[in-house]
Amino acid sequence: MKITVINPNTTRTMTEEIHKAARSAAAPGTEITSVTPIIGPESIECYHDHYAANLGVMSEVHKATREGSADGFVVACYGDPGVLACREITDAPVVGIAEASMYMACLVAAKFSIISVLDRENYELERMVHDYGMQRRCASIRATGLTVLETDSDPEKTMRELTRQSELAVLQDGAEALLLGCAGMVTFTRELEEKLGIPVFDGVIAAVKLVESLVFLGKRTSKIRTFSKPEQKTYLGMNAFLPY
Repeated sequence: MKITVINPNTTRTMTEEIHKAARSAAAPGTEITSVTPIIGPESIECYHDHYAANLGVMSEVHKATREGSADGFVVACYGDPGVLACREITDAPVVGIAEASMYMACLVAAKFSIISVLDRENYELERMVHDYGMQRRCASIRATGLTVLETDSDPEKTMRELTRQSELAVLQDGAEALLLGCAGMVTFTRELEEKLGIPVFDGVIAAVKLVESLVFLGKRTSKIRTFSKPEQKTYLGMNAFLPY
């Protein structure tokens, strides 16, 4: 089984950490390939970043689909950029880390909280929770106040702020599980879970296990309607990234 993990931002050190986490979770016989797009923002923290990242994510799925090099895909940014578009490109499963972590958490807890980066992302996360039908299961959305790049470069401060916000989510908001709302937080899962004594989910690991399950079961993306192939047309100036 071959899974391609796409880091939608262009920071290669983050791709390396994401790859380590994905590889640690993968079953024997699962081959993990982690890629960094050649186009996109260095971090993703706002709508502008999300939209800018979509093209790079779609390009990587087009490439792997043409080459036949992936049985499934993980989109490793908590905004799940480009996931729906990528499901149109390929019939292989495409799983975003936010959706994966929410589904997983609901199997072991009544309520979860998301701990993300900057609070400007809270509205976007609220929208995602609504779109995924998780309003009743989401206790709260909290932010560390750190940027994605700070999260990657200052692990001590990140762990301190993650712990503080997580404790508030449990004590004040009623969270029974925690979701780490940034792929750059992947290295903090185990320590945070040991400190708090409740399930803590990193979306990268959750998404890898869900893709493995779908591929094992032989399930493909439905092409009957919503995720059917895009209509053939010219994309002006985009031929290098969208090979139509």
